[in-house]
Amino acid sequence: MRLLLIRHGQTPSNVKRVLDTAEPGAPLTPLGQEQAAALPDALAGEKIEALYASTLLRTQLTAAPLAARTGLEVRVRDGIRELSAGDLEMRGDDEAIETYMTTAFAWAAGDTELRMPGGESGTEAMRRFDAVVEEAAGTGAGTVAMVSHGAAIRMWSAARAGNVGIPYASVRELRNTGVVILSGAPGEGWRVLHWEGRAVGAEDSGSGASGPAGEAVDGAEG
Repeated sequence: MRLLLIRHGQTPSNVKRVLDTAEPGAPLTPLGQEQAAALPDALAGEKIEALYASTLLRTQLTAAPLAARTGLEVRVRDGIRELSAGDLEMRGDDEAIETYMTTAFAWAAGDTELRMPGGESGTEAMRRFDAVVEEAAGTGAGTVAMVSHGAAIRMWSAARAGNVGIPYASVRELRNTGVVILSGAPGEGWRVLHWEGRAVGAEDSGSGASGPAGEAVDGAEG
């Protein structure tokens, strides 16, 4: 199966650089709406046969233009929502962001019993995301698009793809409507083919640590 993991368009919370992970979440900014509208053309070469979005408003708004172009129903699933920030919700200070992302990548490294302060554990987060991927694989679709969230996509890709680990995913931001393309199947393994349009292995090692959903920890723009 070809799996397209798409980060949602820009939201006011992205602009403010805060951890907004609870339902229903922020809507899209005007720029986010433009980004969503551009997705169908950007993915015109993909034969998408199933389309998913999370339970957060921003992913459903981002998926809407793709649904209109493809004629597909948007399957809304809780499992691919953003990693719950728990006690860190709506904080944007460096300590909160570092704790959030450090915890997410600890999960990817296998420390899934670790719990986000006041939030979910890695076991819970991984299980729910896996369940939606398994459902999608069961549809028989050759190409599946899932509009999800930056931290969730980076964590899951680092944990599940054999060719992309924490050193790779932790230093590569995922911008709004950025796409990670994987190939594989549950139980057989996954490989990342492209990360935001670049073939894996075709770029240098990158630099700098990344924050929530691709926002740089040091405040630099991505």
